Amino acid sequence: MKIVVASDHAGLDLKLEMIKVLEERKNSGEDIEINDIGTHDKNSTDYPMWGEKAAVEVAEGRADKGLIICGTGMGISLAANKVKGVRAAVCSDTYTAKMSREHNNCNMLALGARTLGTGLATDILNIWLDTPFEEGGRHQRRVDMLVDIENRRLK
Repeated sequence: MKIVVASDHAGLDLKLEMIKVLEERKNSGEDIEINDIGTHDKNSTDYPMWGEKAAVEVAEGRADKGLIICGTGMGISLAANKVKGVRAAVCSDTYTAKMSREHNNCNMLALGARTLGTGLATDILNIWLDTPFEEGGRHQRRVDMLVDIENRRLK
């Protein structure tokens, strides 16, 4: 699995911690390729740029999933969700993380560095990665409806 990772300056420290989590999974034998596209320093930078850059990697198939981080997760997720083919969820608890994958087939996870501690963020990331989409039935129908809205509204 290829995972693109990005953050603004506010999310940098949590991003580095989450990369450690991904590297631990990789070192345990999981097939994970991590692409950290930035930011790489604490200089003020704009979350829309990073949300879009990561989302394009997912939408164009260069990454299977994306992890994006800003102060709250909201701004960077809004930017990512403007890219056709992306379903980014801001998750602040493990239940939402599970449901975003199981029911909504979200392909990007947004975390808030100013709203989450490292321990909870780690739990959220691991649950999000470990939860498959419940294919078929009502969940597939609803995801298909989201894609239909996107295809009709985003040109």
